[in-house]
Amino acid sequence: MVGLKPSEVPPTMAVKFLGAGTAACFADLLTFPLDTAKVRLQIQGENQAARSAQYRGVLGTILTMVRTEGPRSPYKGLVAGLQRQMSFASVRIGLYDSVKQFYTPKGSDRTLPNITRNAIINCAEMVTYDVIKEKLLDYHLLTDNFPCHFISAFGAGFCATVVASPVDVVKTRYMNSPPGHYRSPFDCMLKMVTQEGPTAFYKGFTPSFLRLGAWNVVMFVTYEQLKRALMKVQMLRESPF
Repeated sequence: MVGLKPSEVPPTMAVKFLGAGTAACFADLLTFPLDTAKVRLQIQGENQAARSAQYRGVLGTILTMVRTEGPRSPYKGLVAGLQRQMSFASVRIGLYDSVKQFYTPKGSDRTLPNITRNAIINCAEMVTYDVIKEKLLDYHLLTDNFPCHFISAFGAGFCATVVASPVDVVKTRYMNSPPGHYRSPFDCMLKMVTQEGPTAFYKGFTPSFLRLGAWNVVMFVTYEQLKRALMKVQMLRESPF
């Protein structure tokens, strides 16, 4: 058995919120340079006159940034990212189990109903993680510990990358384009299709997957362990002996 044993008492809302926010921040600390490299690769070629540096691959991009902009450059915007994770991730991840339990009738099997998926449509990785984890447990392929959490998180990261990449590329292109270059995000999308083809929506897929895959693995594994550790601390504090 790897990691802490599952708690016999369901985690409280406070434990879920604190655990989710802390785990998300820890994941951001470890994977933030991958996100920075992903953005640089996605916008490369948009305005060559303003950029002299050429990026090749994730590692090459990070090394080029460190060499030309300093060792702190891959972590530009980290503070804002951590603030976002502590506020946003703590809610969307911390509330997931509660929302799921609210919409799932007692006594039903463990498959997620459609209404749950619709209620948390913006948390696709949570649904994917939960489904993979449940199937691994239902078919007794793994126990509720680190290997199960790792595989589930890896699958969630891949699915989230496939779904989110087109929107992510359009958003990155639009936000980093010169004023007036695109009339709207929709105009940006149309120009990408006509000028570069549909594969343009998956430009930078590898760094995106490295970022989301690594982020999901670190976040979910840390979150599962933090929930158990915090519940142990709470139970010890409430114990009379």
